[in-house]
Amino acid sequence: MERSVEKVSNKNQIGLVLSLMAGYSMVYMDKLMVSTAILPIREEFGFSTAQAGMIMSFFFLGNSILQIPGGWLADKIGSKKTLMLSTALIGIFSLFFGSVSSLILFMIIRFSAGIGHCGYPPGCSKAVADNFPKEKRTMVQSLMLSTSGIGGLLAATIGTSLINVNWRYGYLALGAMFIISCLLIAIFVPDRQIVLEDNSAENLEKKIKFREVITNRNVIVLSIAMMFLNFIGHGNMSWLPTYLATKFSVDLKTIGTVMAFNAVFSTIATMLVGVLLSKVFLGKERKFVVVSSLLVAILFFIFPFTNSIFAATICNILISILFICPFIAIFTWPHKIMDTSIIGTAIGIINTGGMIGGFLGPMILGRLVDANNGSFFVVYIVLSVVTVICGLVVLGVKTK
Repeated sequence: MERSVEKVSNKNQIGLVLSLMAGYSMVYMDKLMVSTAILPIREEFGFSTAQAGMIMSFFFLGNSILQIPGGWLADKIGSKKTLMLSTALIGIFSLFFGSVSSLILFMIIRFSAGIGHCGYPPGCSKAVADNFPKEKRTMVQSLMLSTSGIGGLLAATIGTSLINVNWRYGYLALGAMFIISCLLIAIFVPDRQIVLEDNSAENLEKKIKFREVITNRNVIVLSIAMMFLNFIGHGNMSWLPTYLATKFSVDLKTIGTVMAFNAVFSTIATMLVGVLLSKVFLGKERKFVVVSSLLVAILFFIFPFTNSIFAATICNILISILFICPFIAIFTWPHKIMDTSIIGTAIGIINTGGMIGGFLGPMILGRLVDANNGSFFVVYIVLSVVTVICGLVVLGVKTK
């Protein structure tokens, strides 16, 4: 049976894209800001490195548990309701995080915030799939993911500035921004899906069972790849401020500057990678991921040998730029090889692997630091090895 078709105006598309990008920016800001906030929190409450790692990791535990239900929900009730529910929950728990004072409450609230996050990536992917033709989705999804840099920039500037005054202020401001994002989604995201008119098979409703999605070879492979990728990305970013403060004895302002440079270059790289994957490397995603992963692995190996904050900043910027390559490729791949009707569920499953990696990364790396008397050398060797493994995993993706 054919779907109802509605023409999409450029004005509506712009409003939709900007509202989704605003919400995604807040999502990444929340993920990244905690790595800076953990420094004054540890000092105030006397938490060990392992305890701080648990606070950061519990967010990803909550996120991983409900990623698949979040994706299923996006397919069933639509992207708008899923996105509004997600941003509202994260906003509420961000406000709560800024008002508690014990380890168990910090862990519970970050766990709950992780549950709130589980609906945003699949909801956003569902909105992109429903409202844009297939040939535009990789580019639009890349714009969504460019907000990782925007969110990082907000975390490094506004977030770090507020945390430097009082870390609680940072989370009060973050909660307010999530509520604003929820309102933007209510205004600009369509209540029902809009599909540009064509005669392709995508305009036919397809009944694909959940069992078929969760056992799909490509879904499984991309989920495993995303697990390794988030282990690397979130593990590195969670402990980078602590590493810089420990090795180079720099203050929060300097750390914020380093993180801001990362964010700016990541944003630019994300947009460029979206173009490359849409034009130059279309159909060559495996090679793209493998080569970029090997380059990131080399840089991780070099990073602990840098002996100045300037050299460390340059090396980390290069890591951030190249890390974006496999991240964008893996996250946008489902739009090219999977059906629109199950894109939310597929992204939810893939993100489940990512959130498991995000949960394990900060916690395992924190324990490695403790086990090596505060040294981060082994941490970056582990990150280098895991990056190579991530690149090799995508060789298992099968495309027609």
